[in-house]
Amino acid sequence: MSESASETPVLDLLAEMTTASIEASSLDAETLALVRIAALVAVDAPAVSYLPNLAVAGELGVDAEQVRGVLAAVAPIVGTARVASATGNIAQALEVAIEVAELDEQ
Repeated sequence: MSESASETPVLDLLAEMTTASIEASSLDAETLALVRIAALVAVDAPAVSYLPNLAVAGELGVDAEQVRGVLAAVAPIVGTARVASATGNIAQALEVAIEVAELDEQ
């Protein structure tokens, strides 16, 4: 592997795609974060996908009530099964975040 090659090419690609998406959007940062959470619900994303998006949303001041509002807003469109799955995945993502924070404190 050359020295210029990244050790994390997939993560780098995802970061580039996210940056391009943010730059192309006319939405304010908070709205964009909520829309991204809604999209994760719609595609039945795994818990690990929620982790960075919830972290960014939290940094932007998005609270749990707003996330619940997103879940309620998309429920009639994506269905209760997707919303239930998303709720479980969000809980798992938060558990991982707590465990990582606890490990960092040690």
